[in-house]
Amino acid sequence: MPLAAKICGLNDIAGVAAAVKGGARYVGFVFYGPSPRHVSPAEAEALMAAVPAHVAKVGLFVDADDAAIVAALAAPLDWLQLHGAETPERVAEVKRRFGLPVMKAIPIAATADIATVDRYLGAADRLLFDAKPPRHRKGALPGGNGLAFDWRLLGARNWGVPWMLSGGLNAENLVEAVTTTRAVAVDVSSGVETRPGVKDPEKISAFLRKAASL
Repeated sequence: MPLAAKICGLNDIAGVAAAVKGGARYVGFVFYGPSPRHVSPAEAEALMAAVPAHVAKVGLFVDADDAAIVAALAAPLDWLQLHGAETPERVAEVKRRFGLPVMKAIPIAATADIATVDRYLGAADRLLFDAKPPRHRKGALPGGNGLAFDWRLLGARNWGVPWMLSGGLNAENLVEAVTTTRAVAVDVSSGVETRPGVKDPEKISAFLRKAASL
């Protein structure tokens, strides 16, 4: 099966166009105010007009309440991505409430973090393994910090639910990441930027070319 790629944190038409042209399977839009990639529902809706139906549109939320998700759904989202400290119960509630598949981000830094995965089985439709934000790093976000975790921590386990690899990925380390983890889907944001929040169409294209070769 070809490697599926998600370009996350899109906030301008050039980035969206590069993602679509390059063959991204998913495009992500951040509805989290502190992020430099944040878009409003109106901005996201305008950007999504350039996304064809076969590309899944993902909305990223961090510990959002129902009202914030309702507002974001003014844009035609296909997936909801929960990237905060949402409990399994909250994940299941969001899925029931909004009738959309839910992707839950799991922050990973050490072996102990892998143990949290089982709690979300049966609640989330997809898991996303991302690097845990370092406590000492001022201004660290829940994701999109350009950091990778030790991919060997994922081992060879099959969780019985689709999952996606994220955290510090770029065109240069993608082969190693996929070879180590055997991921069939990957997510990138900072690895295709010139600076936080500014997507580089050429880097998006390069990442997607590499993904298509795997």
